[in-house]
Formats: sequence, C-alpha cells, structure tokens
Amino acid sequence: MNLLSRILILALMMIGLMKTTYAQGEAAVPFLLLAPDSRAGAMGETGTGLADNSSAIFWNPAGIAFLTGQEVSITHSNWLPQFKLDLFYDYLTYRNYIESIQGSVTSSITYMNYGEFVRTSSSGPEAIGTFRAFDAAFTIGYSTKLSSDWGLGLNFRIIHSHLADKPTEQEQGSGIATSVSFDVGAMWRPSSFYIPLLDEDLSNRFSLGLNLSNVGPKIFYIDKAQADPIPTNFRLGFATVLMKDEFNSLTWTLDFSKLLVNKTTDTLGTTTDPVYRAIFTSWTNKPFKEELRDIVSSTGFEYWYGNMRDGFMFSVRGGLFYEDPSYGNRKFMTLGSGIRYDIYGFDFSYISTSIFKNGENHPLDNTLRFTLSIGWDGILEQSTGLPRGI
Repeated sequence: MNLLSRILILALMMIGLMKTTYAQGEAAVPFLLLAPDSRAGAMGETGTGLADNSSAIFWNPAGIAFLTGQEVSITHSNWLPQFKLDLFYDYLTYRNYIESIQGSVTSSITYMNYGEFVRTSSSGPEAIGTFRAFDAAFTIGYSTKLSSDWGLGLNFRIIHSHLADKPTEQEQGSGIATSVSFDVGAMWRPSSFYIPLLDEDLSNRFSLGLNLSNVGPKIFYIDKAQADPIPTNFRLGFATVLMKDEFNSLTWTLDFSKLLVNKTTDTLGTTTDPVYRAIFTSWTNKPFKEELRDIVSSTGFEYWYGNMRDGFMFSVRGGLFYEDPSYGNRKFMTLGSGIRYDIYGFDFSYISTSIFKNGENHPLDNTLRFTLSIGWDGILEQSTGLPRGI
C-alpha cells in the first residue's frame, strides 16, 4: 500500500464521517461534512432550518438573507480526542449585509489538521523525514431575500487537500489535490402561518430550509482515472419557536441529510456517477426502504434566558444524532451552552456516545467545540429573539 493510500485511509478513520458501512471511502475530502460550529453542534448537529448566524454558510446560506449587520466567528475543536493525536478543526466565518446589493456577502475558511507523519522507505522502517497533512476550504457567498418570506443563498468554494507533500520513491502523485464546488440553499420563514387542523399560529415562529452542498467535479491526487467524488450532500431542516416571552424562549430543530454519491461495483469494475447524475441516482440505487435507512436524522432544543436590551442572555442546548447501524452507525447525544454579552458571544458543545450500547470509547466521545463570535449593527430576529449579528 503506497503512502498516499495510507494517509487517505487514516484521514477517513480520523473523521469517521462516511455515510454507509459498505461504502467507506465513497467520497473524498469528507471534512466538508463536519458540523463546524458549537451552537448547532450542541443541538444534535442541526441548523438547516434555523440558520440565523454566520455559521449558516455551512448549514443553509439562505438563512443569512434574513439577517442584517455584520458578524465574525471562529470555532476550534480538538477532533476525536479518543485517538490522542494532533488532530484539530478550525472554522472562521464572516458575513456583512450591504443595503445597496439587497443582501449579504459571506466568507468562511475551513481547516482540518491531520497532524505530523513520518516518511519511511521500502528498504526499512527508518524515518527519512516528516511532513504534515491537512485539508482546507475557502468559501465565498451571497444571500438575499426573494420575498418577505423566502431567502436564497449561494456559495462558491475552493477545496485544497494536502495529504502528502511529495511521492515516496517510485510512487506517482504528490498527495496534493485542488477542486471547486458550490452550494445552493433556500429558506421559507413565513411572517404569517396558521395551521387550521392544529389550531396553531406559527407566524414568525417557523422556518423550513433546504440546502444542496458540495456540488462539484471529482477530485484526484494522481490522475483523472483515479478521481473520487466530493461529498455532495442534501439537507432538509425545520425550526420552530415553541415558547417565547420577554425573557424566555425555547426552539426545536429537526434535520434530515443524505449523501448524494452513487458508486457501483460490477464485473467490469467500480464506477462512480458524475455529480449531475448522482444527485438523482443516489436516491434510486437501492430499494426504497434502504434509501430511507440511509438518511441521517438529528434533532435539538435551545433555551434562552435573558433579554439583549439588558445586554445579557444565557442558553442551554441539547440534541440527538442518529444514523442507521447498517449505514454508518453514528449515534450520540449532544449538550452545550452559550452566552451573549453586548456584541460578544461564546458557545461550546459536547458529544457523548456513552448513553448508547457499545458507545464507550467511541472516537467521537468527549469531543468539544468552542466558538467565539462578535456581531454588530444587527436588528432583532423575530424567529429566535436573538439580535441579528449575534
């Protein structure tokens, strides 16, 4: 097994993100699927329907269409602490509402560090050098309202994967690859929404989001014949405010997601559909019941106490993440908290797998995320009670 193959396998093991047990390695650069921020991370890794801060660049860029002001945030996580390796994840975001273009411009930088590797030769185990491996992505975007209730968001992304700096001996390829992708998201956040059958008025309390992310060409490290698809992903999310008064609010979120990659193996070998075809064939390559089992579900709650007119708010969060045992088997509980003071915010999240059978010593167990945010010039967001920009 060559050096590049070993690093690729290690990277996939580190992240633990591929959707199906039988299809480990279906997509390259799986770091693009990592839930990047602490707030959504604490709510069961949900955010497609809420999407009301700058991390919506990942969850659903259309949510930013309903925000004004400016915001910057940074998230850090020592990823998969059970491995006790130098593996960490950083996520930097920025958004700015510009009245003259009737929308917001956004940008983010995603960085996944895999640590230091020792280079050896075929003649023996002696080290002949070291190198560092990482994945990174730079995203720019634009979000705007199509109407008072509908938002649209678009992202363009440059992906850079640096798994090895040079080939070993006679190997081909350096382990460095670059590609591009785009996202498109939509958000429905009605100012008037009444459900007669339930006799429930959800005006300014409900939102529905859709996000199709990482749509782009295959990425390759050696040659195009050995290219792998990037992790194109579809998300559907809901959010609703269950309770809200001057000092208290409780929000419920629910997300569903599916990896849109279709790789098949037959007597002629393994083939992977191009992205424009896989968006459709990934829903039909298995029986319908199996396709439903391949959908990841997650849910979360967020409670806020306080009022930003007084300059301070405090939150507690919790959630559950579920993936079918035959299609990845990631199951965990999330917890977290956050504070808002003036224009500053701090959030953290925690992953626990121990409540599930055989969850002890899972690589995701005890993973922490920390997020610092600064928002200014925002106005009050009707759906959550948080100032836009926070």
